[in-house]
Amino acid sequence: MPPLNQSLLQKMPKHNFRLAFDNISFETGRWDNLRNYKMFDFALIGDKFIKSSHENIVCLATQSSVERLYSLTQVAHQWNGPISTAVYVAGDEEFFILQHFVTYMRLCFSFIRDNVTFHIAVPNNKEPVHGQIPNLFNSFDCQYPEQTLRHLLKIRNPDTIRWRLKNEYPQNHLRNLARKGCQNKYVFLTDIDIIPSTNMVSLLNKFLPSAKCSYRCAYVIPTFEIDNRAKFPASKPELMRLYRKGLARPFHEKVFIYNQYATNFSIWLMNSTNEDERAHISHVVTNFEFLYEPFYVAFDDVPAHDERFIGYGFTRNSQVYEMYISGYTFFVLSPVFTCHWGLQQKKARPVWREQQNNLNRKRFEMFKHEILARYKKKTTRK
Repeated sequence: MPPLNQSLLQKMPKHNFRLAFDNISFETGRWDNLRNYKMFDFALIGDKFIKSSHENIVCLATQSSVERLYSLTQVAHQWNGPISTAVYVAGDEEFFILQHFVTYMRLCFSFIRDNVTFHIAVPNNKEPVHGQIPNLFNSFDCQYPEQTLRHLLKIRNPDTIRWRLKNEYPQNHLRNLARKGCQNKYVFLTDIDIIPSTNMVSLLNKFLPSAKCSYRCAYVIPTFEIDNRAKFPASKPELMRLYRKGLARPFHEKVFIYNQYATNFSIWLMNSTNEDERAHISHVVTNFEFLYEPFYVAFDDVPAHDERFIGYGFTRNSQVYEMYISGYTFFVLSPVFTCHWGLQQKKARPVWREQQNNLNRKRFEMFKHEILARYKKKTTRK
């Protein structure tokens, strides 16, 4: 993303300055089915979100906690189309941080202000309360979104941080919230730190209307880890060069290979000589793995993410498993791709994360039986 050498105060006079989400009342909102979380759909609508939704065939849906929201600047810079973002906020401090950081992003980055619509989810036992807040904008600079957010996060007290560690992050609630905020029939559902390749919206706009799908299709976008020292690859050939130098590799290859293994990256990487620059199907996923969880584009009628899975473990792959059992075919697209910064190394999980994973594993056994029973008349897949 090109540097922006302007302080935030320089940009303020050009726009009608209002603090983001200043009109939300936390006394109202939409409860989830168990009344654990309150949702605020369309808490802030991008200035050109509706126009962009009409002009494009696909919407990117993503979700984040407050502390990872800086990645949205690069996502929105790469994705020139509508973006529906769900953010989880716990308590006054995090809402205060969210207000300031979203205001900062909207003032500094036109692609955030124009294309991104925000939705908010709050826990039932830690709803924010509006109060008097100081103006922190004097020290912010548009060139440094990550540092700006780090500066804001310092206002969280230790009790808030401890609360976040003890309480599960409702990933699937947020995924459903973001997805249903999209107005397009096709949705590309990602996590906040998954960065789309250049010109993806335009390529998908041309590919999807002509895609020949006979029954339940999902289009997998291959995901790669990129070394932090590298420059973001502008094209598949550039990604290939990073791969050959050991500066890029398939997502989670070292951490948890089954996460993306069925994508069959070797075929995708081989199909690069004299390749069509238009988006096209590289190959079909034929070796579906039980723990497969690709990022994909599909019609917005795919199964919802089951909200019984809270925290870490089995949140995405449970939804992909239901798609597979219900008869979806997964097609891997090229030359489009996504990237995640950093070559990940396997390391011991913290105790809290292992506990959440074990609990969700037990939930998945029940979920699997339910899914097989639900679709037994529609498919013979097991």
